[in-house]
Amino acid sequence: MGDASMTRGETGTGQRRRWRDPGLPGVLALCGVAVLIHIIPLLLPRNMPEQELAIARATPDPAHRVRFLLPLKNNEKSTPANLREAAELLLSGAPAEAHELVEEADRRHPEDMETLLLMARVCDVERMERCVQQSLERAEKAAPTDPRPQLLRADLREQNGDVEGATQALQRAHAQAPTDTFLALRYGRLLSRTGKPEEAMAVFRAMEGKLTHARLLVEQGLVRAKEGRDRDAVKLLQEAVQSDPKLAEGHFELGLAWFRLGNEIAAEDALRQADRLDVSNQEPLATLCALQLKTGQIEAARTSRMDLERRFPQRMDAIRERCTLP
Repeated sequence: MGDASMTRGETGTGQRRRWRDPGLPGVLALCGVAVLIHIIPLLLPRNMPEQELAIARATPDPAHRVRFLLPLKNNEKSTPANLREAAELLLSGAPAEAHELVEEADRRHPEDMETLLLMARVCDVERMERCVQQSLERAEKAAPTDPRPQLLRADLREQNGDVEGATQALQRAHAQAPTDTFLALRYGRLLSRTGKPEEAMAVFRAMEGKLTHARLLVEQGLVRAKEGRDRDAVKLLQEAVQSDPKLAEGHFELGLAWFRLGNEIAAEDALRQADRLDVSNQEPLATLCALQLKTGQIEAARTSRMDLERRFPQRMDAIRERCTLP
């Protein structure tokens, strides 16, 4: 009797174990079901642009997206927004096909600002300068008071090394939108880069009340630093960090200015303060490490690098490039 009970108990346990552990065939069956769930939608008839766009977004290689996206050109249900998104998804790997899609968006909705701006970007990737200019001119004509065509013109010219042309485009954009803080900042910085410090300072002074006083002082300090007037830069940056002691950018730029003036102790203090205020940013400590190497403080640099590697293990390559120990 006892043996029979034991046998039944063992049999029940074995059944439960087999239920819990389906074995390799069961695992393969489950995997097959999962694969089918993902493949079946691809085999079903599709004529909605959103379906093709969703598949293309999940396809990492732009060249492989073409077969899903190019047919949208002939799909009557494709909106200009659908066609623009498809062109964006193809831009980095298949610019010719992106061009076809954005041309179709333009045909369906002529003079649309978003389409014309995208057309200019596509043409720039294709090195079609005449097409770039025509697209931007059409965009400017379609919306004479919109600064975006000039802003894109500035972007493209700066990318191609034409800083003077970028500055002129930003000047026009700034005139169209004088209250736009982003435009004013970028315009002032480019004026400084092109050797027009007083014009840059005038732009920043006109921004009083739109940015904090401390941030404006940092921008003005950078203009003076660009001129080589580091003593004036230090005064402005010191005033900035006194106005806002938690402004990490101010301490960082102050550290660089002090170093250029030869005050290594003050430079290190400012950079360490910037590091304490923004522990997620590796730049202050990496800069300190580079400066320590430059002045022959090898052991100090070694300590800084160890701290960087401990805090930013995912950025080892960048750290080693910035702080290369002998």
